Amino acid sequence: MSEPLFIDDIISKIEKGVIRIPSFQRGFVWDGERVAKLMDSIYKGFPFGSILVWRTKTPLKSERLLGPYQLPENDPDYPLDYVLDGQQRITSIFGVFQNNLEATSNFDMNIFKIYFDLEKPVDAQGSNFIFLEDDDVDTKKHFPLSILFNPPEYRKYLKSMDESVATQVDSLYDRFTKAKIPVQTFTTDDRTTVAIVFERINRLGVKLDTLQLLSAWTWSEDFDLQEQFNELSEELAPYGFDEVGEDNDLLLRCCSAILESSTTPETIINLDGTLVRNNFSLIKNGILGAVDFLKTNLNVYSTKVLPFKNIIIPLSVFFATDKEQGVRVTAKQHETLIIWIWKTFFSRRYSKSLDKLNLDILEIIKLKNDKSNTLGEFAVNIDETFFKNNTFSVSYVNAKTFILMLANEKPLNFTDGSVVALENVLRNCNKKEFHHIYPQSYLKSLGVNNKLINSLANICIISRGPNNSLSGEKPSLYKTQMPSDTQKLKEIMNHALCPEDIFHDNFNKFLEERLELLVNKANNLMLNN
Repeated sequence: MSEPLFIDDIISKIEKGVIRIPSFQRGFVWDGERVAKLMDSIYKGFPFGSILVWRTKTPLKSERLLGPYQLPENDPDYPLDYVLDGQQRITSIFGVFQNNLEATSNFDMNIFKIYFDLEKPVDAQGSNFIFLEDDDVDTKKHFPLSILFNPPEYRKYLKSMDESVATQVDSLYDRFTKAKIPVQTFTTDDRTTVAIVFERINRLGVKLDTLQLLSAWTWSEDFDLQEQFNELSEELAPYGFDEVGEDNDLLLRCCSAILESSTTPETIINLDGTLVRNNFSLIKNGILGAVDFLKTNLNVYSTKVLPFKNIIIPLSVFFATDKEQGVRVTAKQHETLIIWIWKTFFSRRYSKSLDKLNLDILEIIKLKNDKSNTLGEFAVNIDETFFKNNTFSVSYVNAKTFILMLANEKPLNFTDGSVVALENVLRNCNKKEFHHIYPQSYLKSLGVNNKLINSLANICIISRGPNNSLSGEKPSLYKTQMPSDTQKLKEIMNHALCPEDIFHDNFNKFLEERLELLVNKANNLMLNN
């Protein structure tokens, strides 16, 4: 429904508490220059966008100030109009023209002190409106917009000015009092619709903060979900999973999966605050159990090497419990979980949609209850292209899967055969912890293309110190820095998923042999062999 409003109508609705700001909106961020440009657009009749409001009779439990202004309570017999789009514009209009509400927050009110430059010619290019500090105002040339809708002050001003200025100001008054602000209104009490609309119309690309929306709509005042998430983040930090604790969307999906067996937007938006509050220990244990399982069984020492953080969601369902001793995992369950995780990583199962995630949640519940299930029963076949065509970068999903695969072999340092301290390497995930088996400089001298040089097939895990000492020498030369014991050398190569002899300096031969090893290992992991 389109409902254009005059400026004084907007001011009146705000002062009566009809127009309000939901807490899931971001705060007011415009500066004085933006406010002045809006005034110039209204004055010149330029398009400046419409205001979108959501009309409902159900008040939110938490709201945001309108800029610096605390809004009065609305008559409960009348609906409320919550601003979903246009908060910056409507706050600017109100801040510039209103004269009744006092600012209640620590806020720079100068940005609303907008003046019309009486001496500047009106043209389409430049702005005739400026914001000024009180000391910079010249009363003979700067007309304050704040008195335009204040009849006593407006009349007083006109009496003090000569006729030419009075005529100019009257024209200004006429334009602003006749200006219509486009307002679109949609009426619903369905929170899912509100969430979808808010996300779609947000022109600045800021994602809907579902946590704030839920807090505004349903959460009880004696249970601060954000505070609970913050505490969980502190517990996850020693694991290297503090990012999970800071990811509200992921944590809400865990809550929804554990309590409602689904992570659809509709399910999340309709989560019951009391249900979450009463079961938060269950949720917390599920998330901590999932993280511990990934760390213990797949060497996931931080989210930096986790291909898909969403894997935590179904895992948290499996490990959710109120028992102090946690969930006891049987051998069969353990095998199924490991195979499913590797298949999910190698297939990039969660990269496109949530459908497969929700399917896995239902199957993992069956596994947890020792019922027949199909968790992980989807086909994945890895061939040499996975390792040959994917470039190594610690930020790439496929590279993270590859890193975990190498870590699964408990790699040894090339120089002395000592065990690589995986927790240190994978917690920081610095590129210097990963080594080109055939050095870049050597391969470049042979004319090998960069993509093949930096492919997964040419990478292994070595601690930073030994990695630096090997420099850029070809394998036959840096072999002299490695253990001379033949058996120890073979052991190092085996733990690196490398052919036992890489020191012939024939890159093509090495590539062919290593690709076979990597492909076999990847497919075996998905069979838990």
